[in-house]
Amino acid sequence: MAGKRRGFLNTLSGRFLLLTVAFVMLAEVLIFVPSIARFRYDFLTMRLEKAQIAALAQLAAEDMVTPALEKELLANAEVYNVVLRRDEVRQLVLSSPIPTPISGTYDLREAGPWELIRDAFVCLFDGHDKIIRVIGYPVQAAGLLIEVTMDAAPLRMAMLDYGERILLLSALISVVTAFFLFLAVQRLIVLPIRRVVSHMKAYAEAPQDARRVIAPTATVVELRDAEEAMQSMQTQLTGSLRQKERLAQLGGAVAKISHDLRNILTTAQLFADRIEGSEDPMVARAAPKLVNSISRAAALCESTLAFGKAEELAPSLRRFSLAGLAEEVAEAEGLSGPGTVSCLIEVPEALMIVADYDQLYRVLSNLVRNARQAIEATNAEGSIEISAGETPAEWWISVGDTGPGLPERAREHLFEAFQGGARKGGIGLGLAIAAELVKGHGGRLELFRSDSEGSEFLIHLPKTLDDR
Repeated sequence: MAGKRRGFLNTLSGRFLLLTVAFVMLAEVLIFVPSIARFRYDFLTMRLEKAQIAALAQLAAEDMVTPALEKELLANAEVYNVVLRRDEVRQLVLSSPIPTPISGTYDLREAGPWELIRDAFVCLFDGHDKIIRVIGYPVQAAGLLIEVTMDAAPLRMAMLDYGERILLLSALISVVTAFFLFLAVQRLIVLPIRRVVSHMKAYAEAPQDARRVIAPTATVVELRDAEEAMQSMQTQLTGSLRQKERLAQLGGAVAKISHDLRNILTTAQLFADRIEGSEDPMVARAAPKLVNSISRAAALCESTLAFGKAEELAPSLRRFSLAGLAEEVAEAEGLSGPGTVSCLIEVPEALMIVADYDQLYRVLSNLVRNARQAIEATNAEGSIEISAGETPAEWWISVGDTGPGLPERAREHLFEAFQGGARKGGIGLGLAIAAELVKGHGGRLELFRSDSEGSEFLIHLPKTLDDR
């Protein structure tokens, strides 16, 4: 239950909202840094202008300005004294007592952006009351420079007030921007994704129902592509499930028919054995063909029933000689004596493997039988070679022949049951069962090559840690 509870911040909408607010605030901070420096520069420039006006008033009135009026002029300009330099002459125009020594001098005439930003933040974070000297150019070319001394506290208070207003405005802009972006993301991305997820859940409940296949409706190109890809996948999966269901039903019916047919063929095989001893020449010639046909039909029924089982038994592993197994398979397939098809066994006598003897016998028997039948179908002589070896990680077994090779169509579904066999008339059960048995050992069966010179199958059986 706790695993299903998800916080808002873990959703796509929540994270996008946080990122939006964070990036907008970052942008506002990047704007705030130069703006606070510009505010300080404008504040000091305005003080210089007010001090210049007060100084010009003093110069215009000459000796008519009383100490009281001079004090009032300095108070209106919010400075302690004013110095003008005109015609290379430095003149103290207005003056009053300075309460503390001057702690710093700032020349606005040649200050660059980085210097202005540095000085602004020094002033902003320095809470001590200080007296500073500020130098700048007079307006209207009223001299070479103007210099004032002033208290830094009003400047700092004005900067703090300005910064607070900027930050509040930035926060408001961030919230509003994030809100509208949140609505846009919800409408354009999150809702379509939720719709896709809802379709996936509904489809998972009944994948055979074609009505639950998603119908693409998204207007965003990427989401539309995702919906179309999902529609294609669901359509193919629904078709495959229907086919699998029909094949399962068909397999059940085939298994029942094969069971009854096997019993019938067993009885027919007994009578065919008796016919084989007939003295009639025509019956004697036809009897072996009849016996072989019935035997093949019985073997087909056995293979069909074996494949119809839910699964093969787990392999019963034991150590044995692979050379002995290969010779037994060759003898059972009638390849140990002279004939049109010969069998060459190139397996080291000392090679011992760990596997299920009976299951590996079935695998090799199937491969050798397929090779023999492929060669016999050409009405020409040929050979089958069984070879084997080992590496530190696995044992490998090769079964090759000099037959005509597999047709291209047979290679496409070589290890799939009921998809066509490797030879004409086959139904593809033998190789499917062989591949399943090898897979049960943790290995794999593969077609190594198949061309006009023949075919070669490779069996890979992994070693356990104890066998290495």
